[in-house]
Amino acid sequence: MDKYPDQKRAVQYLYPPVDPFDQRMMDVGDGHKIYVEQCGNPSGIPVVVLHGGPGGGCSPAMRRYFDPAVFRVVLFDQRGCGRSRPHAVIENNTTWHLVRDIETIREALGIDAWIAFGGSWGATLALIYAQTHPDRVRELVLRGVFTMTKAEIDWFYGGGAGKFWPEVWARFVGLIPEDERGDLVAAYHKRLFSGDRMEETKFGRAWASWENALASIHSNGMGGEAPGEYARAFSRLENHYFINGGFLEFDGQILANMDRIADIPGTVVQGRYDMICPPDSAYAIVQRWPRSTLKMVRNAGHALSEPGISAELVRTMDRIGQSEQRR
Repeated sequence: MDKYPDQKRAVQYLYPPVDPFDQRMMDVGDGHKIYVEQCGNPSGIPVVVLHGGPGGGCSPAMRRYFDPAVFRVVLFDQRGCGRSRPHAVIENNTTWHLVRDIETIREALGIDAWIAFGGSWGATLALIYAQTHPDRVRELVLRGVFTMTKAEIDWFYGGGAGKFWPEVWARFVGLIPEDERGDLVAAYHKRLFSGDRMEETKFGRAWASWENALASIHSNGMGGEAPGEYARAFSRLENHYFINGGFLEFDGQILANMDRIADIPGTVVQGRYDMICPPDSAYAIVQRWPRSTLKMVRNAGHALSEPGISAELVRTMDRIGQSEQRR
């Protein structure tokens, strides 16, 4: 028996692989078609899974956090990424377009209200969606909370996280001329949208590698090299949202609007040593959210695949499923 149970591989906590019972491309207008899939029980408790990034896309592993006999799980690739089309496009691609897309999917599938499950940027989007449509959210399950504030972006792209990973930070900064290093989001934006496909891919890989290198507590500082097309799309979309402050009306909007979801129950699963989205954001929202519970996972960073985080998320969904079935 493990001394620390959460040190098993994450896959040991997940449900077996499951195939979708429904896959479709949904026209959401503005020239965008998004990929939507459903898996699990067609008559089960509905859950919408909101992936990270922006630009990360969904993966088959995301289906496995839910008991397929209990939940009706809806996953979709947000505008511009994954299997949605057009790819890597930022036109008509804002937070508010995505909130509208979630409502379009819900209405098309005939769902009255559902659980919103999201991590990192997915947690951001889940909070904004719930604050905009609180009557459509039964419960929130969030991981690695990010509230799209200037302070959070400055932490990750202004040198804060770099103090813990100076050699990785040096690689990320080193591609940019010294006179542009005061605003790395803007410097990378210039190159990610240069119109030169090779340059966009090069800087897309560097942007994605910086984030990937810090995602896991077990990282050795090597972020790997993502496939060019994925890295370009991910980095362009993420940078587009960050340089525009998430298209929010003011800095700190999510925290200021927590009263709008005061009556929605929620669970926040947070890695104690999350370098990308430090725990103070998760703690701050819970302080303003009376029906929430914070599950701080020791020996865990940011990644969904962290064993302790995977275990806690599955436990949370099992608990919700059991509670709903008793009603």
